[in-house]
Amino acid sequence: MATATGPARRTPRRRQTAQARRERLTRERVLQSAIELADASGIEALSMRRLGEELGVEAMSLYTHVANKDDLLAGMIDAVFAEITPPSLEAHWKTAMRDRALSVRAALLRHPWATGLMDANAAPGEATLLHHDLVIGCLRGGGFSFAMTAHAFAVLDGYIYGFALQDRSLPFETPEETGDLAQEMLAQFPAGRFPHLAAFMVEHVLKPGYDFGDEFEFGLDLILDALERHRED
Repeated sequence: MATATGPARRTPRRRQTAQARRERLTRERVLQSAIELADASGIEALSMRRLGEELGVEAMSLYTHVANKDDLLAGMIDAVFAEITPPSLEAHWKTAMRDRALSVRAALLRHPWATGLMDANAAPGEATLLHHDLVIGCLRGGGFSFAMTAHAFAVLDGYIYGFALQDRSLPFETPEETGDLAQEMLAQFPAGRFPHLAAFMVEHVLKPGYDFGDEFEFGLDLILDALERHRED
């Protein structure tokens, strides 16, 4: 639209877009974008520069919302803890801890990069602290002494995180991929060289319905049953 003094001046669209992005930038948005980047490309791909590119801002703009890379990672881990269903203090301790373990594993399957970082933060956030507080409260309410609470917490998390690390390292993700890999391995075995491994694959791994992920709940129940026997030690 023209004016008496000449054509109306317009702010370039690119500048408007960049300004709008900066105005909308929040800590929550920064953390969510960082999580999405780590989910898609791995934690190794996460840098302040790359994150800034994803958000359409200069990397320096991020430091308004996160103090540094360590603060960014701490916030990401706290967000993962916030996704986990905490143990209920109203339920039986074994049920609550079982549900909590399944929820932790589900979160780590969504965010495999977080597996080695869950307890590595020296400055844990609110969701992280609340989660740990409720785990301790659940075990204490279930009759565990402080010493047995420490044992139970360590054993359960060692199993959960260890299984998650194994999930990350396996060269297959689905039952179909498991079967394909087993077939390839069988085809490469010298006849009779590994009879027990071959029989295990044929009679178990290649049977319909086999899913390595099912082993998680079996092992979890063994641990919970064992902890029950030591609950009042």
